[in-house]
Amino acid sequence: MSGLALLIPLALFLGLSGLAAFFWAMKRGQFEDMDGAGMRILIDDDQPLPPPAGDPS
Repeated sequence: MSGLALLIPLALFLGLSGLAAFFWAMKRGQFEDMDGAGMRILIDDDQPLPPPAGDPS
């Protein structure tokens, strides 16, 4: 029984902190553009990337 006295408040704390993190992410705009990343991968760049600055070739 004493184990439940520790586990129940711990579970409530973890659940509430997860809920708070979710609402924080919503307030910061993390879920605004759900399709953007999926569409960005399909964009084909016509020009190749320039070589890195320290590339000797």
